[in-house]
Amino acid sequence: MRFTDKVIVVTGAAQGIGEGVARRAASEGGLLVIADRSELVREVEDDIAKAGGIVRAFITDLENFDGAQSLIDFALNQFGRIDVLINGVGGTIWRKPYEHYQATEIEAEIRRSLFPTLWCCRAVIPTMIERGDGAIVNISSNAVRSINRVPYASAKGGVDALTASLAFEVGEYGIRVIATAPGGTAAPPRRIPRNTQPMSEDEQRWHQQTVDQTTNSTFLKRYSTIDEQVGPILFAASDDAGYMTGAVLPVSGGDSR
Repeated sequence: MRFTDKVIVVTGAAQGIGEGVARRAASEGGLLVIADRSELVREVEDDIAKAGGIVRAFITDLENFDGAQSLIDFALNQFGRIDVLINGVGGTIWRKPYEHYQATEIEAEIRRSLFPTLWCCRAVIPTMIERGDGAIVNISSNAVRSINRVPYASAKGGVDALTASLAFEVGEYGIRVIATAPGGTAAPPRRIPRNTQPMSEDEQRWHQQTVDQTTNSTFLKRYSTIDEQVGPILFAASDDAGYMTGAVLPVSGGDSR
């Protein structure tokens, strides 16, 4: 029960790793605010509440600052403080060689996988500084070195830089900022896909190249489970990691970054 009575905001909580983080944090006593732009986050809220957890869902678009600020304001209105922010929004939309990306696609990848973390950090920092306490866990990616995902890799490289620089700035206020870098992770099919268009033959081939590269680069030669990602994220968020900040923890089966 590492999170008893701690207020934890989890973004991207409707599916995948973010959902797994929310469910386990609630089971360890956390008071949860879970955010997503999908209505599916309401189902996660219902499940957690039925299991006895304390949770509030909030639907917002975190690709803009107003959406992030509204989330933080909601959490403060509900619980009066924020102890932990876990930034889980992000994910590759397309997989293809860089020369095949359109300008609009490059911008979309950056908006999806960098801006939500930038905005949420900016929105939460004032209240954490005021309290002189807090932890932020950013979910980055091992794909900062990968094929067919240059825009996504660039976005997650930005998350790494944000983590290090912000940790340097706010450490004196008692605030930790840390990231984990998941490798390939096996998850159920997304109920709301990131890319709604069917893949062409080339896109299917490029996608498979990425899967093969990700698997072959690991020592363990397999994708992780969601639970294998959730554990390190919640370790980083907990007091067990109380003297860790500014670091990016690889959770990638031995694959180097």
